[in-house]
Amino acid sequence: MARSCQDPLSRRTLLGRGAAAAGGLLGLLSGGGLSALADSRSGVRSPREVNRLAWPMSCDTMVALPDATTTGTTILGKNSDRPVFDCQPLVRYPAARHASGTMLQLEYRSIPQPPRTHATIGSSPYWCWGYEEGINEFGVAIGNEAIFTKTFSEAVAQSKAGQPPEKGLLGMDLLRLGLERGTTARKALDVITDLVERYGQWGSGVPGMDHETGGYDNSYIIADGKEAWILETVGTRFVARKVTSGVATISNQPSIRNRWDLASHDLVDYAVDRGWWPREQKNDFDFARAYIDLKTPLQLSQLRVQRSRQLLCQKEHGDISPRWVMRVLRDHFEGTFLGGPNFNAALPDFLTLCMHSSPAGFTWGNTASSAVFLLPDLLSEKTDRLPQMWWTPVTPCTGLYIPVFAEGGKLPDVLTRAGGQGKTVTAPVQVQPDTFAETSYWWQFRDLLDRVKGDETGTRFRQRQPVVRKAFDRLERRWLEQSATIQRTAIARRKAGSATEATRGLDEFTDSCVATALETTEMLKREMKV
Repeated sequence: MARSCQDPLSRRTLLGRGAAAAGGLLGLLSGGGLSALADSRSGVRSPREVNRLAWPMSCDTMVALPDATTTGTTILGKNSDRPVFDCQPLVRYPAARHASGTMLQLEYRSIPQPPRTHATIGSSPYWCWGYEEGINEFGVAIGNEAIFTKTFSEAVAQSKAGQPPEKGLLGMDLLRLGLERGTTARKALDVITDLVERYGQWGSGVPGMDHETGGYDNSYIIADGKEAWILETVGTRFVARKVTSGVATISNQPSIRNRWDLASHDLVDYAVDRGWWPREQKNDFDFARAYIDLKTPLQLSQLRVQRSRQLLCQKEHGDISPRWVMRVLRDHFEGTFLGGPNFNAALPDFLTLCMHSSPAGFTWGNTASSAVFLLPDLLSEKTDRLPQMWWTPVTPCTGLYIPVFAEGGKLPDVLTRAGGQGKTVTAPVQVQPDTFAETSYWWQFRDLLDRVKGDETGTRFRQRQPVVRKAFDRLERRWLEQSATIQRTAIARRKAGSATEATRGLDEFTDSCVATALETTEMLKREMKV
């Protein structure tokens, strides 16, 4: 879902605008041509219908452009929701040069390396080469989503018939490849779309699941200090829309409707030929309406994307701060007519932005990592900021965002460690669940979440979570204030020719914050007797 904050959300408006309503459930169901979406001629059945009880794979990504923020930078936010054991270390890879003919081995495919790759930092599942969200040395940041589409349903049908598509590239891999090879948001987009059209994206992206149940198509928000792109991929095709002002949000459904800036050459013709869109209405083609898999319930994503949009729009006139995006990512519908969860956030009633595992199994795990990226225009002589990532493992409502700089030199080792399975590159169908390790920062915060909950139903959550939040909020406010001074000092050192000193200062600040975070976490754990 991606539309301007000025668009009303009333039922009458959405029904009246139909396709132009840009992603709403009512918009999807209004106007002519709906029969073409569910046309039985295609013979496509949803993978949720033919394979397993629905597991609502979920993530949420949002962006505010410089005109909407207090920092005068682009701010990108992402929550990555994954199975409860799916540890996500934070890793950094330096810029590198590669000899001609060098091949890169991913989970399912080997692809050629370019002559040079850029330095990146990202939140990377313990089994995965790629990132759930990340940033590069040029201040480009990306977050991605699973989306459920007719193209993926077709691939499942082909697989069940014994003729599966050739395995391709995972969305997480495509995200990191875009960062390693793109110096701007647009160039990163071009990298991803070229790879999608060449290799496709068939293959499980979930540990322990086969390709039919653990695979999905992908959407992305790709941003830098000047602009953002919403990119949505369907099999080997894509569509993209540029955002230069205001805010935009996406979740686990196609969102681009009848306005876009870039697309595969046969995007429209393919949908028409498959019977997903009426040929006589080709000039009014609606991408989301044509390609969406309507057998995947929209309630899995529509409530969350509307909520993130609502909260960003409250402050879109230059008042969106990093703290506000953190607050959005921590949301469980507090302050709405729902009044938040009936019992506690760790015993969810709904699919919320900050995701928690449910004993009823209607969520597929926890938020595994959360990040807020600050992206200045690096070409501006007036900028006094550096590209920056604020990251927390596990659920952000019990998490602590720590500052990491794209121009830093090294991450603390504790951030980069997985649990008992270690950090590998392994096809998900062969992966075993990760297990607790004291040396892993991610697992320390997963352990904290378990202690805050008290038990599976979160009987101690309402008592303990506010204590954690009070301690962590104080640190976040302090670090955000200190970060501004740290960045100005680093910029001054670079201008004076002391690049090594600048990098050392950034790394020392991150090291100090991580050490304090671990000390505070241990203190909070000691106060909790499960």
